[in-house]
Amino acid sequence: MKRHNAALYAVLTLGLGLAACEKKPETPLEKVEDAVKDSLDTRPNEKLKDAAEDVQKAVESSAEAMKEAVTPDPK
Repeated sequence: MKRHNAALYAVLTLGLGLAACEKKPETPLEKVEDAVKDSLDTRPNEKLKDAAEDVQKAVESSAEAMKEAVTPDPK
């Protein structure tokens, strides 16, 4: 029974920890500020963020290409 309680406490602690770290949605002003900093290449960790954006675009492009490949042509 004690193991069960310890496991329960561990799960609750992790769950509360993750809930506390939830990212807040950006406000429109924060989005504009990020876009301006992005265009000026002055964001913190700019190279890392640019690489992540490139990966995101590549994944979206690949997903679209796969979707087109498996979708039959309408005749």
